[in-house]
Amino acid sequence: MNPLTQLSEDERLFAETVRQFSREQIAPLVRPMDENQQMDAALLHSLFGLGLMGIAIPEEYGGSGGTFFDAVLAVEEISAVDPAVGVMVDVQNTLVAAALLRWATEEQKKKYLPRLAADTVGAYALSEAASGSDAFALQTRAALRGDACVLNGRKLWITNAKEAGLFIVFATVDASAGYKGITAFLIEKGTKGFTIGRKEDKLGIRASSTCELILDECEVPAAQVLGEPGKGYKIAIETLNEGRIGIGAQMLGLAEGAWGHAAQYAKERRQFGRPIADFQAMQFQLAEMATEIEAAKLLVYNAARLKDAGLDFRKEAAMCKYFASHAAERVASLAVEVFGGAGFVRDYPVEKLYRDAKIGKIYEGTSFMQLATIAKLTL
Repeated sequence: MNPLTQLSEDERLFAETVRQFSREQIAPLVRPMDENQQMDAALLHSLFGLGLMGIAIPEEYGGSGGTFFDAVLAVEEISAVDPAVGVMVDVQNTLVAAALLRWATEEQKKKYLPRLAADTVGAYALSEAASGSDAFALQTRAALRGDACVLNGRKLWITNAKEAGLFIVFATVDASAGYKGITAFLIEKGTKGFTIGRKEDKLGIRASSTCELILDECEVPAAQVLGEPGKGYKIAIETLNEGRIGIGAQMLGLAEGAWGHAAQYAKERRQFGRPIADFQAMQFQLAEMATEIEAAKLLVYNAARLKDAGLDFRKEAAMCKYFASHAAERVASLAVEVFGGAGFVRDYPVEKLYRDAKIGKIYEGTSFMQLATIAKLTL
């Protein structure tokens, strides 16, 4: 076994626990959740109950006290069954909880981390209509009024928005300062002037909610600022670097799930009196898929290990996100071909995984942005 993919005994047992949970409790819900575009409420409760929504949150705040790598393993195993559930767990752990652990005051940690570990979904609200790859071209404004800040604007493409009870919202407090005027705010669901808008009707990961947020004279106390005023850009950059490893893990898990379905089907499907897995062409196709998965795993695990070791992982995070998302799309596509006509209908799981794979090259930094980062840090 390659040292980079070798797990400790605790990591192996954790991964096996999540794998069993995913197969027993998530798998039966995949199709109805996809068709209804809704996360199952009982499943969400189970995710909290198993500690998967607060993996790296220290035990003193009610979390599982695990590592970032543990969170990556969980996202991988869950995404092999349903990437829509995988991204919910990913955003909770690698973006929202990670940002609070690094940037929140002790009072904020005591207030929100136990809730994130126990029953509160978190969401990360950066994107807007005019700020995608140009992440800091924010139009949402925050004006200081006494001891409070009043926010006005709209956010788009916010994952977990429908289920979330806590949002990290980025807004500009000083437009003349450019990106140095961006500030992060902690806003709770139900805050006056804060509304969840339209839910997107998506191609894939349909059980994962993606909604618009509307801020209309939304007043939040100054104590709800996350980090320092004007440092929101730094919070966004650093947490997104970690989040890219999480998306790499999601895409890795998706590819592993697609390969598993394809390999099993190839052993069962018979043509010309033999299982199609006996034909060299099919063996080569499955071997090519397995090779891309192994390469993606090496990149994802390496980036996660570097992050846990406190070493620079920016280049590796971009590489793993870039490669794993491309590998997932290709593996899922080939899995559909292994199934033939059966892979093109919703009766078999590879059709959904193929739809789910497309988002990997788009969100949390497009493939072009990952290449730009890789080029900058290597050249």
